[in-house]
Amino acid sequence: MQFSSTSSYIVADELALAVNAAVTLEKPLLLKGEPGTGKTKLAEELAASLGVPLLRWQIKSTTKAQQGLYEYDAVSRLRDSQLGSDKVHDISNYIKPGKLWQAFTAAQRPVLLIDEIDKADIEFPNDLLHELDQMEFHVYETGEQITAQQRPIVVITSNNEKELPDAFLRRCFFHYINFPDAATLSDIVRVHYPDIQRELLQTALEVFFDVRKLPNLKKKPSTSELIDWLKLLLVEDIGPQQLRDSKGLMPMFGALLKNEQDVQLVEKLAFMARRRES
Repeated sequence: MQFSSTSSYIVADELALAVNAAVTLEKPLLLKGEPGTGKTKLAEELAASLGVPLLRWQIKSTTKAQQGLYEYDAVSRLRDSQLGSDKVHDISNYIKPGKLWQAFTAAQRPVLLIDEIDKADIEFPNDLLHELDQMEFHVYETGEQITAQQRPIVVITSNNEKELPDAFLRRCFFHYINFPDAATLSDIVRVHYPDIQRELLQTALEVFFDVRKLPNLKKKPSTSELIDWLKLLLVEDIGPQQLRDSKGLMPMFGALLKNEQDVQLVEKLAFMARRRES
C-alpha cells in the first residue's frame, strides 16, 4: 500500500512515509500535532482511499478502555429478569461490542481511529497495551476469545494534553505533523477553493502567518480556521486591498482569534503600529 495526497487531502511526503511505514510494520500510527492540522482527516482519507470502513472511537475524559472492547448491560438484564423475559437466558443479549471488537471481527480490514487519546485518564493507554499488541481479548461473561481476523489499520491521534506511557509509545509508529508552510497551505486552500484569486490567497496567508508569529498569542489559528476565514472572505467579497488597508483587527477576525486575550493583543499591536506610522 502506498498512501499519498488525494483530491481532497494534501499530505506531506514525510506523513505519507509514516502512514506506509506503520501499515508495513502492522503497528498503530500515533499522530501528534497542533489541533486543526488534519490528524483526524488523515484517517478518514486513508479509509476512503483504500475503500475500507472507518471505525472512529472518540475519546473523552470519562472514556474507559473497557468500552472499546465491550460493555455488559447488567441493569437491562436485571430488568428483563424481573419482567420474565426469555432474553435473560442468553447473556450475549446484554453484551454490546465496542470499536475494537467491531474492528477485530470486520469482514473487511478497517481503519480504526482512536481519536484524541490524550483526553482520557493516564492509565487508559496502558489498559489497551495487550489488545493492540496481540489483537485479541477475552469476554469474561460469555467465555469467548475475540481474535482479530486481520489486523486493522490503527490510527491514534493526540493533541499533547498528556504524556503517553513509554510502554505504549514503544508499540506505536510515531509521527509529529509539523504546521504546513505557505506553499503547502496554498495547495490545501486550493483543494477547498480552486477558483480563489491568487492575490487574495497570498495576502490572506501573509495576514494569517503574521498572526501566528505574534508573541504571547494564547491560541494560534490552525489550518481549519484558515479555511473557515477564507470562506467568509469569499462570501463577503472582501478583496486583498481591504485586507491590506485594515488598520485594526482583520475582517472576520472571529474565525481566527478564539479568545478575548488574543483579540485584545492584536488590537493593542495594531494601535501601536498606527502610532508609529503617525
